[in-house]
Amino acid sequence: MTDAPNMPADDAAAQQPQLRVLAQYVKDLSFENPGAPDTLRPGQATPAIDLGIDVQARAVGDDTYEVVLTVNAKATREETVVFIAELAYAGLFQLANVQDAEREPFLLIECPRLIFPFARRVLGDTTRDGNFPPLMLDPVDFAGLYRAQLAKRAAAVPGSEGGSNGNGDPAAAN
Repeated sequence: MTDAPNMPADDAAAQQPQLRVLAQYVKDLSFENPGAPDTLRPGQATPAIDLGIDVQARAVGDDTYEVVLTVNAKATREETVVFIAELAYAGLFQLANVQDAEREPFLLIECPRLIFPFARRVLGDTTRDGNFPPLMLDPVDFAGLYRAQLAKRAAAVPGSEGGSNGNGDPAAAN
């Protein structure tokens, strides 16, 4: 047995797609509590929450991309707005050995999947600090969102198969 590296395995590993998180950060955060203090009285019904999630990706350098996960939450009780929370949580990612056809799924599925738990925590802390129970988001099926986005894109452009925005950069398609 020897400690010498196995060169063919190293070559194969070097060709595997690689994803590196360079940074993650709150890009934009807004919390509105317009009915306070009236909406904060005890004994009130649980508000209905309307939730929206979006993912955007853009190139910021060679093999470096910013992926922004945007979460919008609006809580209402009857006709009254209880709170509005908007979070844009971003990650800076470096991709290596990723083929052009695989880039968009990496950016719109894998990258948001990595930063989602951190965005969830920020949103939960923000709503808790607004004197509401923490808004704990359920896990998100980013692959399903991506497939829905491809279908929507294909329906919007007759004869399109999705996958690119027409300028050759699938990452900028969003």
